[in-house]
Amino acid sequence: MVKSRKATVADADICMKLYELRREAEMRKAREFVNFQFQPQGIDDILKIMQTMGTKENAWARQVFSFWENAASLVLNKVVHPGLFLAWNSEMVFVYAKFKPYLNEMRRQIGNPAFLAGVEKVVSASPEARKRVEMIQKRMAMMAEKAQAAKSK
Repeated sequence: MVKSRKATVADADICMKLYELRREAEMRKAREFVNFQFQPQGIDDILKIMQTMGTKENAWARQVFSFWENAASLVLNKVVHPGLFLAWNSEMVFVYAKFKPYLNEMRRQIGNPAFLAGVEKVVSASPEARKRVEMIQKRMAMMAEKAQAAKSK
């Protein structure tokens, strides 16, 4: 990844364009589903979505995953400054954190060892992003515990 150069106006322009793409109507629905509505309890929940072609949930999941994989490729191919990219695209870190516990099994079960590999490389290369992953996963675990406790009452 690019470490020595400073971010440029061109880098900022790319980040702005990625932000604008996230605002597209169908992408907003896809992001809402993947980030908030879909709360997998295990690999089977994820595989059900990933393998049920033709459903809006499958299309939304593929849209979000491919968007972030394509965006990560801009960093990996030195098109955009990684620090600026990660500052503008913390949602990618959230998506990675949410699905990280299932990634190896997902890759094996769907027969795609490169699934979200670009996202993983970008996040793993940044100490700050790795810390965010830990923080997000702790917060998600805490929220899951609270939800489970509320169900038990």
